[in-house]
Amino acid sequence: MRFLLVDRICELDPGKSIRAEKTFAASEEFFRDHFPNFPVVPGVLLTEVMAQAAGKCLDAERHPRGKAMLMEIKSARFRGWVRPDELMTTCATITTSREQYATASCYLEVGGVRKCSAEIRAAFVPLTQLGAEFRDEVLESFLASNKAAAK
Repeated sequence: MRFLLVDRICELDPGKSIRAEKTFAASEEFFRDHFPNFPVVPGVLLTEVMAQAAGKCLDAERHPRGKAMLMEIKSARFRGWVRPDELMTTCATITTSREQYATASCYLEVGGVRKCSAEIRAAFVPLTQLGAEFRDEVLESFLASNKAAAK
């Protein structure tokens, strides 16, 4: 499993808000054990989906402070199960953005029904620590397609 938990960015206002999508295929190995005959996406992965979306929103600013990385889950609430092959839409709004950290209010829906929400905090890792080969393919693809559409 690659740990890229945002398939597509639908809307983005850099540093302010994002709406993105993710679907976990029924073939994902974790569904075999979570749970047999009742497969559901683990809550920790739902939280990570929201955190990665918020991180992409912050990273889209191209701010020199670095790559946004989840540092704290201030709160998380789960209201229902997310099943294999369901299209999840996650939304994040950046509520605080400072040089050392940022906070975001996030939620995740399936078919317009809210399944979970979280308040998270991100810290920033200098890009020099990530290695020269680091790329965010999903974010770069979205930004490139919007740049082309604006021309």
